[in-house]
Amino acid sequence: MALWEFLVICGIGFVILELFTPGMFFLNFAAAAFITAIAALFTSKLITLVLVFFVMSFLSFVFLRPLLLKKISKETETGVNDKYIGNTAKAEEEITSDRGVISIYGERWEARSSEYIEQGANVRIIRNESLIMFVEKI
Repeated sequence: MALWEFLVICGIGFVILELFTPGMFFLNFAAAAFITAIAALFTSKLITLVLVFFVMSFLSFVFLRPLLLKKISKETETGVNDKYIGNTAKAEEEITSDRGVISIYGERWEARSSEYIEQGANVRIIRNESLIMFVEKI
């Protein structure tokens, strides 16, 4: 078996490991293994290939991993911002800084506000944290 074939098999192994573990860790080694396999087509010096693998692994961790993690975090957003933020809701109960309930789209949400808002008032959703909507009086 040629060295480049061994490196391709290692790269495939790293991709398989990435499928079973979260965090984009082994994907960096897979990319480095594939690039080193290409380098192995041009040279057979083991020290050169080891250096290529280490340098590509390092560069992948520094540059590729943050980009992939940012892309994945954008894809896994809940969509709460698009659906609720900036929209008008109704205060089902009085809203204070530590308690309150609003309704929007037939759903009930816990709500908080820096000002006192009476029951029945219309409010605008300005942000959310987990299951709590922060609102302001309109």
